[in-house]
Formats: sequence, structure tokens, C-alpha cells
Amino acid sequence: MNSPHAYSPEQIDAVYRAISERRDVRHFRPDPVDEAVLQRLLQAAHAAPSVGLMQPWRFIRIRNPDLRRQLHAEIERERQRTAEALGQRSDEFMQLKVQGVLDCAEVCVVTLMNERERHVFGRRTMPEMDLASASCAVQNLWLAARAEGIGVGWVSIYEPAAVSELLQLPEGARAIAILCIGHVDAFYDKPMLELEGWAERGKLDDYVMVDSWQPEKAERAQQQWRDAQQRQQQGADKNGSQESGRE
Repeated sequence: MNSPHAYSPEQIDAVYRAISERRDVRHFRPDPVDEAVLQRLLQAAHAAPSVGLMQPWRFIRIRNPDLRRQLHAEIERERQRTAEALGQRSDEFMQLKVQGVLDCAEVCVVTLMNERERHVFGRRTMPEMDLASASCAVQNLWLAARAEGIGVGWVSIYEPAAVSELLQLPEGARAIAILCIGHVDAFYDKPMLELEGWAERGKLDDYVMVDSWQPEKAERAQQQWRDAQQRQQQGADKNGSQESGRE
């Protein structure tokens, strides 16, 4: 029996379509995004649920070109450090560019507010709920952007302290996302990391448990990840051997 509060079938389909077609975008056109559209996206983000209605998010729109370049430089520094930490997969990782920070129409940094410790409701035993709430705001913006035909890329490869200094954040505030927002030529058919062979989405059944933790399901989910990593590494080794042969 359908709920009497349900949307129309067309509206329901549109919601699920936005969810399934949402993509983390890395390639943008430089065309400006209409300010009215950007305001709708920010309003969607601000409508997100938050524990205790604390609304921990703050949105910093980057208008200064020099500041944008400084953010990109910090991202590049951390990208190098992350590549070094990845060891064997460093070359694959370095192929994943973050040029979108320079190319996109709008850069918006999502930060957690300062003095969050004053908000106890819903956070006394789980203080990380402020981050969970702000992540809901990012997801709202992301889905609204997809419905508007606008691409979004969530960049998290940076040193938070360095970004805090660049943006002059007060003590206690923290940048959790650098969002690249802009027009795109097309949306990827699948998530970019899946297309690149970095990983693939697991089977839902292995992520849903009943009444208690089910180790066999958890292990299958982990094994899917390990298998994807192994396939990617084998592909990288094969490509490396072919390149050596050509030389």
C-alpha cells in the first residue's frame, strides 16, 4: 500500500534519478553558474537535518582568484604527500587530477562552526554528529546540483590547518570540504573511481545486516574491496611491463 503522503510517480523517479546519477566531478567548463541557481543550491544545503538543530555548517564562497590558486597549491602539496603514503598505487593516484579547483565556476568551502562544544543535544556521547550533520548539507547541495544539471566535486585532499589559516578560520572551526561547482560537458556513466578501476560499489546485500553484526557479510564486503585493489594493481603492473617493453 502506497503512503498517502507520497509524491507523484514522476517526482519519486526524479528523486531516485538524482541519487543514482550524482557524480563526483573533476572536469568543468568555465561558464559562470547563474547566481539564482547557486542560491538554490546553498538553500538546499542549509535545509539539511542537523543534530539538535545546531546547523554546524558555514559556507565560504571563494571569490578572490589568488586565494583560489593558494587553495589549489595546498591541495597539490597534500596530493603529493598522499601519493607517497599510497606506495605501489601512487602512480595511479597521481592520475586523478584536481584541476577542477582552478577551472570550475564556483569554489565553496564548507566548514564546521567554532564553539561546537556548546551544543550538547545529540552530541554528548557522539560529538562527531556535527560532522555528520554538515555532511548531510553537502549531500543536499550535491543532489540539488545534479537536478539542476550542475556538476560538483568534493575535494578533501588538503591539510585542514593550512586551509584554516588561508581562510582565517577562528579557533575550533574546521574546513571539511572544498566543493568545486560548475557546468560540465557530460556526467560520467559511473563514478569516476569505478571507471578508473580504483574500486567498485559493493553488493547491497553484503552491507545490510539484521539484528547483529554478521561477520561473513562484513568479510565479503571487505573482499570485494581487496579484489578491486588487486585487479587494479595487476593492470598497473601489466601496463608498466608493456611500457618497459616499448622502451
